[in-house]
Amino acid sequence: MPNASPPLDLLLLPTWLVPVEPAGVVLKEHGLGIRDGNIVFIGPRAEALKYQAAEVRELPDMLLTPGLVNAHGHAAMTLFRGLADDLPLMTWLQDHVWPAEARWVDEAFVRDGTDLAIAEQLKGGITCFSDMYFYPRTASERVHHSGMRAQICIPVLDFPIPGARDADDALHQGIELFNDFKHHPRLSIAFGPHAPYTVGDTNLEKIRVLADELDAPIQMHVHETAGEVDEAVSASGERPLARLARLGLLGPRLQAVHMTQISEDDLALLVESNTSVVHCPESNLKLASGFCPVERLWQAGVNVAVGTDGAASNNDLDLLGETRTAALLAKAVAGSATALDAHRALRMATLNGARAVGLQACIGSLEVGKAADITAFDLSGLAQQPIYDPVSQLIYATGRECVKHVWVAGKALLDDRRLMRLDEQALVDTAQRWGQRIGARHE
Repeated sequence: MPNASPPLDLLLLPTWLVPVEPAGVVLKEHGLGIRDGNIVFIGPRAEALKYQAAEVRELPDMLLTPGLVNAHGHAAMTLFRGLADDLPLMTWLQDHVWPAEARWVDEAFVRDGTDLAIAEQLKGGITCFSDMYFYPRTASERVHHSGMRAQICIPVLDFPIPGARDADDALHQGIELFNDFKHHPRLSIAFGPHAPYTVGDTNLEKIRVLADELDAPIQMHVHETAGEVDEAVSASGERPLARLARLGLLGPRLQAVHMTQISEDDLALLVESNTSVVHCPESNLKLASGFCPVERLWQAGVNVAVGTDGAASNNDLDLLGETRTAALLAKAVAGSATALDAHRALRMATLNGARAVGLQACIGSLEVGKAADITAFDLSGLAQQPIYDPVSQLIYATGRECVKHVWVAGKALLDDRRLMRLDEQALVDTAQRWGQRIGARHE
């Protein structure tokens, strides 16, 4: 009986609740109970009200979903937002981004940029994000202080990068970070070899051995453009994904980001290896990199998650908007209006993301026993009316400004649109100071 169990820490009473698992379900007038950071009850409102709770939150006209999972990004690059727009990928990287990083990126840059990214993501309903950027220890510390959940990917390239003399130095730092945070409740450490064209076989083999030993995920930009694939084939006769397969990197721990170029052989490799794909549609559109065939992957059984990429190539960290773009683009690419329907799109932004980063046992759906990582969307506005299916309204008619509340492990990080652990005005002021310094030098 409810009264015989310890009181709940928090009881949420929304109008709608979408657990994501089982798929396609919308629960109306249900309650969700939280104790010790975990979901311990989901059931009809009348039954929920029998529980004692330290706090009861009525959430009229709100939709509860699992917290959104941003499966790929470069958090500190928020400080380069808008710096070099409307350029193709390699021009953008080689002539603008890499020189700016060499000039500006240090621990202070990563600290301030990561804080800005965390705040933006929380206000957009994101509870967990994957970050691949320099000075990963600094980023890890910011995540720890924020209360958010994250996968921190250790960047590895064949040449020196900010914070690491070479690949061996980066890997050594990664192992230390992995050991320091292996028992952290909200942080997981992954290896982040940048891309097939920046990391050679020797370092990829080292990463595979370490990932096997530590049971650590690997995230990598793969097949981002047709040019990348063509150059690899011209140089070696081998497509990058086939090379990764030969080196033993494909598998459920690998998160292949972008994958805009997928042949039948590529698809077979992804399916056989159970490799996850992270789709970043808006960055790919903006850089004219190509289109990931999401519906084709989904129908073949590949796990497809969604990511924003960095704010320097997006230009926002709006995963809800990203998911809408993904759903619309999937229909155009597949030539089918039924491709990636709203419920599957939400699954891609929640449970599929959790699965990609290896956290599906903990987050990604609203189920008893999982962590209480939850987002509440306010659907009371003019633009959401009338509501036939709240998930369709969320994906196709709702912006991130409708995110009202966010909880991570049962703790409120956004309450009535207000950040609970971060000073929004201070973040704006700091970002503007960076903008003035970088802009004066870049002009």
